[in-house]
Amino acid sequence: MSDEKKNAKEKTKGVIKEFKEFISKGNVLDMAVGLIIGSAFTAIVTALVENIFTPLIGLIIGGINFAGIGITIGDANIQIGLFIQAIINFLLTAVCVFIVVKTINGFRRKKEEKPTPPKPSKEELLLTEIRDLLKEQAKK
Repeated sequence: MSDEKKNAKEKTKGVIKEFKEFISKGNVLDMAVGLIIGSAFTAIVTALVENIFTPLIGLIIGGINFAGIGITIGDANIQIGLFIQAIINFLLTAVCVFIVVKTINGFRRKKEEKPTPPKPSKEELLLTEIRDLLKEQAKK
């Protein structure tokens, strides 16, 4: 086998080994899990926006359907309403995500907050002082 072929095989093995190391690192696995959960979360938020918020807003604004608004210029039909609807969906989705993240952060803060221990009472302070004095006497 020629030296060029050996070098090419070694480079290929090196790249494969490097790729295996990259894939097996925790960051990549965490990212993959995040993407999967993000996809599932996207489906939940989309369902919330499309099936709950959008119909409620439709009731509030009198059933106006933006999707049908358009401008025809020559043979071109510009669907402005679909763009407006996409903006509304984006804003509603952003509000939903903000509320969920804010709620989760609130739970995290409560979990991280540790209650401060109560101040020792006068009796506890006195007993601590007596204990320390007895320790000093025992050393002598």
